[in-house]
Amino acid sequence: MREAVRGAVPAVVRRLAAHEARVVASLARWAARRPYGVGAGDAAAGYAAGQAPMVYGLLFATVVETVGMAVLLPWPVVHLVVLVLDVWGVVMVLGLHAACVVRPHVVGADGSLRVRYGALVDVRVPAGRIVSARVEHRFPEGRMLRVEGGVMDLAVGGRTTVTVELDAPVEVVRPLGGRERARVLRFCADDPRAAVAALRGAGGVRAASAG
Repeated sequence: MREAVRGAVPAVVRRLAAHEARVVASLARWAARRPYGVGAGDAAAGYAAGQAPMVYGLLFATVVETVGMAVLLPWPVVHLVVLVLDVWGVVMVLGLHAACVVRPHVVGADGSLRVRYGALVDVRVPAGRIVSARVEHRFPEGRMLRVEGGVMDLAVGGRTTVTVELDAPVEVVRPLGGRERARVLRFCADDPRAAVAALRGAGGVRAASAG
């Protein structure tokens, strides 16, 4: 059955469907305060606070639109369709934010590192591969995820706050399945100094600077 689905459904569609399932599941984890992928002895570094105002602003605009359409649309069937789409939109926006809350960056007890953005991006750095880490505030242009010249920028709210350099490139899997490699990882943490300190404390950085 699994092979039949793979043959009949394009990979992009399968990835999108799997992502939506993870987003909905993240709402339950958020409500239960159960982070994903954070084990005993690991240190979590959140990043969702920087996007919270935008997310809640978008939710407010969607609710206003839903109420407005309920008043303005005279056709029951059209109103029902718009209502369903708007409710699904609210669930997805809130679920995307929930996925970011319950999937923080993780500094492993062994010095490993996971750099994540919700259920879309998950870059794993094995222990012993980090050459340096520092607090560095940058404002990259373009998309949330950009990989160019061996450098990955994973921005939240249009900025990154931590820069990690590795001894060799690691794989970066894009949300739609594209694969690239990066030796420098720039990502956002709500408390970048604590994230760098956690890496240093776990023995995951050969030479660290708090910047």
